[in-house]
Amino acid sequence: MRSYSSLVMALTCALVMVIVPQVFAKRYIVGGNKGWSPNVNYTVWASDKHFYFGDWLFFVYDRNQNNVLEVNKTNYENCNTDHPLKNWTTGAGRDVVPLNETRHRYFVSGGGFCFGGMKLSVRTEKPPPPPKSAPIKNAAASPSYRSHLVLPLAFAIGAVWDSFLRVMG
Repeated sequence: MRSYSSLVMALTCALVMVIVPQVFAKRYIVGGNKGWSPNVNYTVWASDKHFYFGDWLFFVYDRNQNNVLEVNKTNYENCNTDHPLKNWTTGAGRDVVPLNETRHRYFVSGGGFCFGGMKLSVRTEKPPPPPKSAPIKNAAASPSYRSHLVLPLAFAIGAVWDSFLRVMG
């Protein structure tokens, strides 16, 4: 019975790898090469970006001077850090914030640095639907379409076969 369940598990994993499309979350280093520091206009930095559910904000900063606090909109606008919704500061100067809710989120640095511009507003959106593929006019003339399926399918079959041999041997 154990060998049967191992085979089923291997087959399921292999099929999931082939069938499920790959989704890539994006990790944004807040402020780019300047990081989370004073004298950076984070409104301008964020203006050309789309933040999607599943993405990550990566704050890199001087751990002896700055921190990462999530606040509400009013406290963001007034640079009030007295009652943050969440303190993301870990003490390492490298903090990761998962964007796991579709809503506006507001981040500031305390110690007066917010007044110097260390504040970021992001709106997390639902990811866009995957692009629709163009219809295939002639399957014989489109080897690239098949090649996208052949290699993953070969790996999946190989993984299942390997698991089968391990179970039987």
